[in-house]
Amino acid sequence: MFVHGNNLEQKETHQTKYNDKESKQFLSEIRAKYDQWKSANEALKGPTKEIAENDQETLIERVRLLNEYKDFLDQQHYAEKFDSRSNLHSSVLEEFMFYLFRDLVFSISETALIGKSHSFKDLFFRATSYSAMVKSPNALIEKKDHDFAIGASVRATMQCQGQEEAEIHDWDIPAVAIECKTYLDKTMLQDVSTAADQLKQKNPNAVYIVVAEWLKLTESVNLKKYKIDQIYVLRKQKNTDREFRYSPDYVKNPIYPDVLEHCFNYVRVFLTADWEGGIAHGLENGYLI
Repeated sequence: MFVHGNNLEQKETHQTKYNDKESKQFLSEIRAKYDQWKSANEALKGPTKEIAENDQETLIERVRLLNEYKDFLDQQHYAEKFDSRSNLHSSVLEEFMFYLFRDLVFSISETALIGKSHSFKDLFFRATSYSAMVKSPNALIEKKDHDFAIGASVRATMQCQGQEEAEIHDWDIPAVAIECKTYLDKTMLQDVSTAADQLKQKNPNAVYIVVAEWLKLTESVNLKKYKIDQIYVLRKQKNTDREFRYSPDYVKNPIYPDVLEHCFNYVRVFLTADWEGGIAHGLENGYLI
């Protein structure tokens, strides 16, 4: 759940990397600021599944805390010391998703899946022989990593008829999958669309969302052909290469609270709605889809 905090701890305890004086100093500074950010988010309660008068106020405060921490972490000396391969910067948004949706999800179920997930993608059977096949299902579960998911963790027991021994498999089933990007370009869009299509084939009720800070798409991109339910661009701004973001004349937009408010409400309506569907239900209305 605390993806960014775990990433930071891995760097603090790494045996071979980040051992120089400057790295240790930077990590110590980031740790102090991260602990403040985490504590402030944990102390802030809501919103939940029940609509309350202070929901907007709470969301605005969460985004204020996010902007404050992001502005600190995105300083040039930290960005140059810990590049994109370290995932230190990109993991902030993943952890923020947990703070954003935590109280909503737990107000529905305290045992719900929330956070980074290795989710169910496909199931197939591969026995070594027919004699092995009649003794055990030999099921193999293909999984897909999601930056953030809200759903259910499932334990399945499979047993061949007449056999006492059973196979036990654990997997996650997302109701909502959210991919977090620093920026979204066309290649990334195609990749996440493929992942969304694969998810919806096995769980047609699922919602797939992309959340990015910046956008790197042109007007010639036809968003309608992709399988994503919604794309949020938090800074309402086109992408600029990182080296230009530190130019004196570059104006970096903040992360806008109204964008994340829309995202939160979209997910809340979905998680609290009736998912009734299927052919029998559609036949009563006279239209199936």
